[in-house]
Amino acid sequence: MDRRTYLRSLAATGVAAGMTATAGCAGVLGGSGAEGTILGPPEQDLSEAVHPSYGDEMPDFTVPDPIAGEAISISEFEGDRAVLWTSFYTSCPDGVCPALILRLRRAQEYAAEQGFGDEAAFLPLTFDPERDTADVLREYAAQQAVDLDAGNWHFLRPESYEAGKELMMDNFGLKIEKTDGEQYEGLEYAFPHYGLILLVNKRGIVERAYPRGPSTDIETLVDDFERVVTA
Repeated sequence: MDRRTYLRSLAATGVAAGMTATAGCAGVLGGSGAEGTILGPPEQDLSEAVHPSYGDEMPDFTVPDPIAGEAISISEFEGDRAVLWTSFYTSCPDGVCPALILRLRRAQEYAAEQGFGDEAAFLPLTFDPERDTADVLREYAAQQAVDLDAGNWHFLRPESYEAGKELMMDNFGLKIEKTDGEQYEGLEYAFPHYGLILLVNKRGIVERAYPRGPSTDIETLVDDFERVVTA
């Protein structure tokens, strides 16, 4: 099955690829390849962005995976696996975080279909560890049809909210702050945040930064992903 046929079949799930960020999870506005990259330069130059972009090294940090019961370091994948990274929280009230997870999950499905899942790692990081416990993340994985048994998906959970804030600012230049969630039924607090997805090659170099991750075209992302993983 080719990529376009496969992705069209996935689109039957009814999740809109064109979802845009809203108040609960705001998106970022924002020749030859860079040294160490596989893809050519992106159409949008993000070199002035606060977060890592094309040609930058992926920041290295270590965060627990509470489901696997182990600490995960970004550097452990260098030389072995390409990485798709994003940040999210399971209580996201407006569908933006599920849209981010959807894109990573579609890439995971395609990698399994094409037989290169062992060359990829999917690393969504929650910045809401107070609510996103191991049990909550496990249930969320089931809801989002993530394959935790594939061995290539790690939900990353900082030890505390403060640790998550520090990690996001120090490594990605992104400010995470709780806001009043009373506008959302049953939600004490929410997080306006950036819908960023990063694609990192096996050398640890960022190939693509997708600043509007929730609305990034799934076929484009999976195409970029496959080219980087299989190069």
